[in-house]
Amino acid sequence: MKTSLIKKHLLLIFISVMIGGCTATTRDISPDDAKHYDASYDFSDKKKIIDALVNPLLAQSFPASEQKPVMIVYGVANRTSEHIDTSGITDEIRRKLINSGKFSFINETQRGNISQEMAHQYSDATDPKTRVEYARQVGAQYILSGTLRSIEKKQPRQWRLTKKTLMYYSLNLEMTDIKTGLIAWSDAVELARESSVPIIGW
Repeated sequence: MKTSLIKKHLLLIFISVMIGGCTATTRDISPDDAKHYDASYDFSDKKKIIDALVNPLLAQSFPASEQKPVMIVYGVANRTSEHIDTSGITDEIRRKLINSGKFSFINETQRGNISQEMAHQYSDATDPKTRVEYARQVGAQYILSGTLRSIEKKQPRQWRLTKKTLMYYSLNLEMTDIKTGLIAWSDAVELARESSVPIIGW
């Protein structure tokens, strides 16, 4: 009888632990803190990449005639096997460069809307005195572009308790002089991470 009662108590304790362990929880974390669940690219990598590329670009000198170089972003090509939104990288780089006061950027994503608004202004619906003049947009002097690549290495098949994966990322960023077609500036940042996952687990 006592043995049966003990078993019931143990069963109740086990069920309580399982239910408690399955409860969903959330908490805020700082985007500045590195927190990796595996070897793949995550938000903390984005910050490292941006910081490593923006600072050298801000220190770059340009001809005296170009007090504030005008740039246009043509994006970072994703050459990895992962779905990585590289526009988040270029958006943040652009924001930091604009806020530095040393660069100006063409808003290439709004060109269609600008053309639509200009067409509207030159229709009969708009007061001619408030129209924006045609052919007054600023042309870019430099193209900002890049390439993100990755290499994944896994341990060969063998008896082991854990499975290790090594990920390597490389982002190359460059500025191309539109007038000459020459690369005016180029830099790269590299990241490497190893993850170890138990063979048996949830």
